[in-house]
Amino acid sequence: MANLTAGGDRERPPWQRWLSPAKLNLGLRILGRRADGYHLLQTVFQLIDLNDVIHLRVRADGQIRRVSELPRVAAADDLAVRAATTLQKHAGCPLGVDLHVSKHIPMGAGLGGGSSNAGTVLRALNRLWQLHLSSADLAQIGATLGADVAVFAHGCCAVGEGVGDVITPIKLPDRRFLVVCAPVHVPTASIFSDQRLTRDSLPSTIVGLLSDEGWGNDCETVVTERFPDVAAVLAWMRAEGPAQVTGTGAAVYAQIAELAIAEARLARLPLAWHGWLVNSIDTAPEGADDISFTVGTSPSW
Repeated sequence: MANLTAGGDRERPPWQRWLSPAKLNLGLRILGRRADGYHLLQTVFQLIDLNDVIHLRVRADGQIRRVSELPRVAAADDLAVRAATTLQKHAGCPLGVDLHVSKHIPMGAGLGGGSSNAGTVLRALNRLWQLHLSSADLAQIGATLGADVAVFAHGCCAVGEGVGDVITPIKLPDRRFLVVCAPVHVPTASIFSDQRLTRDSLPSTIVGLLSDEGWGNDCETVVTERFPDVAAVLAWMRAEGPAQVTGTGAAVYAQIAELAIAEARLARLPLAWHGWLVNSIDTAPEGADDISFTVGTSPSW
């Protein structure tokens, strides 16, 4: 690590740039609910190459500062900031960080943007602060922030069990997906608290979860009944083949092998919707120095 002083920027290391990937839930089975209200589930987390961009720069004075804006989210409530604060306390680390997040993953879409930001910050600061914690340690810390944070702290595709915090890393085949998001924000808590949600699916084997037939989503009916815009996206996607709601959010995905077919469907996308052609990735990207970065306006979706 570069020498740190309390002086000006010339004594500080460069900004590091980390890509914070989205995820798809390839199926979501709700097995039950614990006494504390958390749901027991099984899912397959597929990382994709739709990313937020996080820049971090170490501070010697121990301060953790968010230097970008996130509409309607105060810094103290930002999962990325909370991840840095939690890790700092856990490790007893005297260092701090400046944190800038450029959002490209829509919020409330079921794509894991906030959880990915938190998990990415944990992995980045583990390196930048030279803490030498294991992926399992980071995942355990991440689980205190939110169940989905654990998989991003591991930084790889995985089967998720328990409340989403029991992670089994896996290798998935290369795939291309069309992802389409309705212009709504779907709050996860409201879906999991809905009385219409079934909570009695039988557990599957990992082999069963990994098969395309295992991609059913127990939350899909509740999401589409509560949010007609999501139902419209799902119907549009299914008119041309299988498609699923991801997680508890507003995004729908379809696996499409042929690039020309995927591009043609994206070109026909209704104007009110947002869509992306994405590729699967095995692991989350690692960071690199970005000496050209300067703090400016953060683009937000």
